[in-house]
This record gives sequence, structure tokens and C-alpha cells, in this order.
Amino acid sequence: QVQLVESGGGLVQAGGSLRLSCAGSGRTLSSYTMGWFRQAPGKEREFVAAISSGGRYTNLVDSVKGRFTISRDNANAVNLHMNSLKPEETDVYTCGATRGDVTTLDRFYIYWGQGTQVTVAS
Repeated sequence: QVQLVESGGGLVQAGGSLRLSCAGSGRTLSSYTMGWFRQAPGKEREFVAAISSGGRYTNLVDSVKGRFTISRDNANAVNLHMNSLKPEETDVYTCGATRGDVTTLDRFYIYWGQGTQVTVAS
């Protein structure tokens, strides 16, 4: 069993930056592909970024390329660095873990955190 806990959310002005972290416990995250998703009330969960278990491969949704980066700090932490944030990116951001390859599909992620709220003020 893997427990995931996100942190780093908060309120930021449009154009600002935040760094989200996803920490794992129970088992090391080093063997899992990790992904970040976001979801607004009443909307479907949206893929944001993913990184392979070894950190070599990443994938980001087109809308955040050039502004967001995903990285692995160590065996049990994955970060999402978000720059130039936009008000429409106000969402709950959640990390997930999968044993498979980098994927944008949330159904392949088997462990999820509770999420952290990101609010971008205009």
C-alpha cells in the first residue's frame, strides 16, 4: 500500500508561482510512474503532468508546457513547479501513482492522494 500526501497549494496572484509536492509513505515511490491531475468542481479530472519511475521521461499537457515542470526530488517525493499561473487553473491538484509507463489516463493510476487546493486570483 502506498499513501500519497500533497502539499504546497495555496492562494497566488495570476502570474505567480507555486511548487506542489507529493510525498509517499508505505512504499518507496521510486518504482512508480507519478502523475499530477487537477479537477474543478463539476468537471472531469484533467491530466497535468507525469514522470517515469526513473525520472527520464516526462509528459505535460500542452496548456502548461513552458510554464510547469515535474521532477523527482528523491525516492519518495515528486514535485510540480508551476509558473505563470492563470485564474482558470484554480483547481484541486492531486498526485497519483502507477506501475505502468507514463500515461495521461487516470484510470491507470492505482494510488491517489487527497489533493491540495490551488487558487489563482485575477
